[in-house]
Amino acid sequence: MAYPYRIAGEAQFEQGEPYEVRLIISPDSRSLAVSAAIQRYHIGPRLAEIVVHNNTVYLAGQIADTLDKDARGQTEEVLAAIDRLLGEVGSDKQKLLSVTIYLTDMADYDAMNEVWSGWVVHGQTPARATVEARLADPRYRVEMSVIAAL
Repeated sequence: MAYPYRIAGEAQFEQGEPYEVRLIISPDSRSLAVSAAIQRYHIGPRLAEIVVHNNTVYLAGQIADTLDKDARGQTEEVLAAIDRLLGEVGSDKQKLLSVTIYLTDMADYDAMNEVWSGWVVHGQTPARATVEARLADPRYRVEMSVIAAL
C-alpha cells in the first residue's frame, strides 16, 4: 500500500530484536508520524514475556515462582518480576499505564492490596482492575498483566 508520505530517516538499535524507527512526514510537511517495529523479549512457544511497540511496554501475565506462598508472598514475587522486566527494557513502575490483577479468591484482595500499596508509586498509580478468575494452576493465587510507557 502506498502512502502520500516520505520517510525522513531510519534508525537501528542493538537492544532486543532489530528495532526500526521510521519518521514519516506528510508531503505538505504539516504532519508527522513515527512507525516502529515490534520488539519481543523472552519469546516462548505460546507467548513473549515482554512486547514493546510505539513506546509502550506490554508484559505477559506475571505469576509467582514459589507456589506454596500465600497471596501476600506471591504478590511480592509478582511485583518484583514486574520491576525486573520493566527495567530490562528501560521502563519502571512510575510509568505504569494499566494493570489487570487476577485473584483466584477475592478473599485475598486485602492481602494483595496491602503489598500493592507499599509498592506502587503514590501519585503515579495506573488504571487498575482486579478480578476473580480461575488461573492455569490452582496453586496460583495472583497474576498481573501490565501495560507501561517506555
